[in-house]
Amino acid sequence: MPEHREHGRAPIELKVDYKKLNSFFADYTRNISKGGTFIRTKKTLPVGTRFLFRLVVPGRASPFELNGEVVHASANADEPGMGIRFVWSDDRERAEFEAIVERLMNESLGPLVAQRLLRKQ
Repeated sequence: MPEHREHGRAPIELKVDYKKLNSFFADYTRNISKGGTFIRTKKTLPVGTRFLFRLVVPGRASPFELNGEVVHASANADEPGMGIRFVWSDDRERAEFEAIVERLMNESLGPLVAQRLLRKQ
């Protein structure tokens, strides 16, 4: 299957909290990039759904509150979940988050691999 991602991804597990109707869920990411993430869950939202979620990042006092849009969902038994594209309200919010993602990629993959992935953007 060809790779269509705009941004390189780092394999990392972060806690994600979100609300679906009147229920709150806590799931985990499988990977993250500057442009989006994959949330591992059996309770996927429909493609096109925009929603607010909280992403708990190590070393940060409070979680990021991010807007996202479901771009694909999978019921695959091996890896159920949904691909999320981040939706930014302003450039400051985007730049702050991208700096955190770069730090996480450096810590997770090492600086050489992280920089190689980041250069692809």
